Amino acid sequence: MAVTSDRRRPRIDAGGTRLRLRALAVMGHGSACIARAAGVSEQAIQRLARGDAKTVSPRLRDAVAAVYDAWWDKRAPERTRAERAAASAARRRAIRGNWCAGAGLDDDELDIPGYRPAYGWRPARGTSIAGDIHPTAREDEMGLGA
Repeated sequence: MAVTSDRRRPRIDAGGTRLRLRALAVMGHGSACIARAAGVSEQAIQRLARGDAKTVSPRLRDAVAAVYDAWWDKRAPERTRAERAAASAARRRAIRGNWCAGAGLDDDELDIPGYRPAYGWRPARGTSIAGDIHPTAREDEMGLGA
């Protein structure tokens, strides 16, 4: 059986990835922190969260899903002034955008194109503080499309 490269695999709808990123923002996770954990550029994360990208590679979707699975119910660390500022900015963005927290998303429908959560922004405290994630993939392997 031949192994195929991600470059040949079809791209997929970015909706579920976008909702995951937005749910992480509700918890105070900024785009730079998410980007480091996923092993992609901050610009790619920002572009996805804004809704500018319509499709993503399966690998990028999987990287963001792995970060989301680890952090969806965890608050962003706020040990330093920079971390507190980033978390506050992420939460403000989530409030302005009326983004749904992870607890309000239906995991069974999240990756179905056109899925929309039943709820918008609600305050979320989380269960604890997120730990560090060390990425296993590089951005050029991920791919981001319009």
